[in-house]
Amino acid sequence: MVVPVALLAVYDLWARTAGDFFFPPLSEIGSTFAEQWLFARVATDLLPSLARMLSGYALAIGVGVALGALLGFSRTWATALDPVLQFLRALPPPALIPVSLLVFGAGDSAKIFLIALGALWPVLLNTVDGVRGVDRTALDMARSYRVPARARFTRLILPAALPRIFAGARTALAIAIILMVVSELIGADNGVGYLVQLSQRGFDIPEMWAGTVLLGLLGFAFNALFLAVEKRVLHWHLATTGRGPAPTPPQRRTAPTPTETADARRP
Repeated sequence: MVVPVALLAVYDLWARTAGDFFFPPLSEIGSTFAEQWLFARVATDLLPSLARMLSGYALAIGVGVALGALLGFSRTWATALDPVLQFLRALPPPALIPVSLLVFGAGDSAKIFLIALGALWPVLLNTVDGVRGVDRTALDMARSYRVPARARFTRLILPAALPRIFAGARTALAIAIILMVVSELIGADNGVGYLVQLSQRGFDIPEMWAGTVLLGLLGFAFNALFLAVEKRVLHWHLATTGRGPAPTPPQRRTAPTPTETADARRP
């Protein structure tokens, strides 16, 4: 915490001495943040933004894992869908804002579509790599023991691919937050991104900085929550890679001595 606190102290000292209109001191930004984002605009702007972001992120996770598992299993589907996926992947989501407004209108559906489309690719590609990276010897042994396909997927393939899926989901989370702001810059009447842009256009600089600080805090909080979930779900993987506590080795049971056996048989 020393470096962030030192940077904030240096900025506040510089802002107070420089007197620049575009860089207000921390006290002014903090008072505006408390006034706007602790109570006043939570229900009208913060919660709608979070609902759009979480909906698009959940859609990206669901589609990415399902489609990635299919492409990782089947080389035929991967070859057939590769041109379409590469074309869609090359399209930057902000460039599709006019198309999404034309197709979905100016409501939340267009914004959720943009967030889901941008956050889809890290999850999809990591799922494909995770499924294809499963040990083939383990798969062949499961087939030789006639383990059903559903059990092979839930008990063998999915756990083996989970570390890569989580890596893609963490990258997708940052992209979802960025696209939440981008999607609210055009055709929106509420949201954090809309208010930041409105404050910038109206030269309400403290409110603009307060919205920017809020976005940074949201990114920090969601990343911390994601790491907590990852630590709980992938504790076995983190322990083997040295990023978590080592698993407790099972205690070996020793055979009883003749004296202990005789004592146990006594009434």
